[in-house]
Amino acid sequence: MFRTWRQRVTFSDIMVWIIGLAIGVVVVWGTISTIQSGKYSAESWFDLIVKGLALGGVYALIAMGYTLVYGILRMINFAHSEVFMSGPVTAVFLANALAASGFLNKQPLLSILAIALLSMLVSMTVAILVERIAYRPLRNAPRLVPLITAIGASFFLQYTFRGFYGSGFQAYPTIDALAGSWKIGTVQLYKTQAVVIMAAIVLMFLLYAIVMWSKLGKAMRAVSEDREAAALMGIDADKIIVFTFALGGAAAGIGGILYILLFPIAHFYMGFIPGLKAFTAAVLGGIGNVPGAFLGSMVLGLIESLGPNLFLDGLGIPNASQLKDALAFIILVFILIFRPSGILGERTAQTKA
Repeated sequence: MFRTWRQRVTFSDIMVWIIGLAIGVVVVWGTISTIQSGKYSAESWFDLIVKGLALGGVYALIAMGYTLVYGILRMINFAHSEVFMSGPVTAVFLANALAASGFLNKQPLLSILAIALLSMLVSMTVAILVERIAYRPLRNAPRLVPLITAIGASFFLQYTFRGFYGSGFQAYPTIDALAGSWKIGTVQLYKTQAVVIMAAIVLMFLLYAIVMWSKLGKAMRAVSEDREAAALMGIDADKIIVFTFALGGAAAGIGGILYILLFPIAHFYMGFIPGLKAFTAAVLGGIGNVPGAFLGSMVLGLIESLGPNLFLDGLGIPNASQLKDALAFIILVFILIFRPSGILGERTAQTKA
């Protein structure tokens, strides 16, 4: 038995386990040191948890695009981060026009719905165009070709929108109705964070309902299972793929407005980091799995918000919050090493049956 184990386990495996164990020890040690120091109050931890849930909700809406496209085409749409960016950088002009007219603060609900609708339509249109122009001609090409094309499409969209709107930062106007916070006992909950969390949960349930219970959702799952067999049953695979890109683009567009509620600045490069985080979340939860995308996003949001303070602050690391991006990508690396199928695992034909 020991000889068999020696044959299966390589030196690389042992080194990865040692590194993982060392990181685990550091995390536990840092967590214990932080808690014992009493530096953060219960209200501070509550604020960090709420911030993490709000970020996780935004990541979930972006991650849906990665998950849906991967489930259908078995490819990673790296241009999806620019699909997310395209909506908010366009809708900022409508937001500023509504603010200048005074309509934004007179009718905040209608204004937010109009801004979100424009963002959704722009992102959905960009997603459909990317599928039609960049991906459909390569439908039967080797997997590496669409992947390289996706990276090229990402850069093309970035600099196209830079050419349209400039390289400067565009600030979204403040909405008076969402300014300030609500007090719950001894803690404060910012209105924007509450709106983002609730909207993200409602939208994720809506997307899940479309995928799992609608006729189009059933067709999506059939095409994902076996495209040729679905075509023999009368399903137009091309239309279903377009619908999948449109649905993912719409979710990203609305997610972009929720992101703007948290960070009210739009620019042509704003989709890069959130897109990578959402991809990390999709892999963490199990890419190709809709509930997994939501779960992975929430877990990643909480780790990104809590992690630096909880894991690193007790170790005496200065500016621990600056390492939140590093934590996210360390998680991605270890998930790919130890559990590449993610928390819930990719749905295979056996599990679906």
